[in-house]
Amino acid sequence: MKVTVSRKAHFNAAHRLYRKDWSMEQNDLIFGKCNNPNFHGHNYELIVSVTGEIDQETGFVVDVKILSDLIKEHIENAFDHKNLNLDVIDFADLNPTAENIAVVIWNKLRNHIETNKELEVVLYETPRNFVTYKGN
Repeated sequence: MKVTVSRKAHFNAAHRLYRKDWSMEQNDLIFGKCNNPNFHGHNYELIVSVTGEIDQETGFVVDVKILSDLIKEHIENAFDHKNLNLDVIDFADLNPTAENIAVVIWNKLRNHIETNKELEVVLYETPRNFVTYKGN
């Protein structure tokens, strides 16, 4: 019997969507206001879910305290109140779109979750815009 356990978290971060190899006009055309050279920010909401069999000894799929600590250490501490473009090495050469942020978060957490468990990241950039990444 597989069960999914989820933990919510949040972080506030600034970013700018643009490509260094494009002109300002092309960046404006594709990314619009998100290409603001002075950056802009979001209050990101994050849901991390782990799916797997219930451990018969503990009754857990995953210890939520451990999951919470992993999110705090690897995501919130790394991203909260940061400029993703300037302060987070993962985005030095990667456009910090919601899609790319979700993949980076998944990759940061994947090595800390048992391999027999599935990992899913849902990242809300705004209350109405969100992305989901399951590692595939």
